[in-house]
Amino acid sequence: MIDQETLPYLALLVGALATYVSRFLGVLLAGRLQVESPLFEWLSCVTYALLAALIARMIIFPSGPLAEAPLFDRLAAATLALASFYLTRRNLLLGVAAGFATLVLVTWVRVSGSGLLAAFQL
Repeated sequence: MIDQETLPYLALLVGALATYVSRFLGVLLAGRLQVESPLFEWLSCVTYALLAALIARMIIFPSGPLAEAPLFDRLAAATLALASFYLTRRNLLLGVAAGFATLVLVTWVRVSGSGLLAAFQL
């Protein structure tokens, strides 16, 4: 039986081993891999699809403090973030900053009771 005090250390050790063994194997195999192969193209597509699904889930079904923001605010922030990303030649930092600033600004206007959003009945 594993002692309760050693369990966190064991979990940390197992996580570290899993991380570093996979990295070590990646270094060993890096010279033999063909990046242009159909397998890597498929993995790239799966990676992008997973990222898109996670972002969509955060927007549609948020958890934590983001769940308090109305859907319109989240969609507006995501739309402006995506537009900013493409308008700035795919600058990720500016896209994220635009989305963050939009969500903060819309939330601040909504909380402060400004008549701007009330005029649109949002």
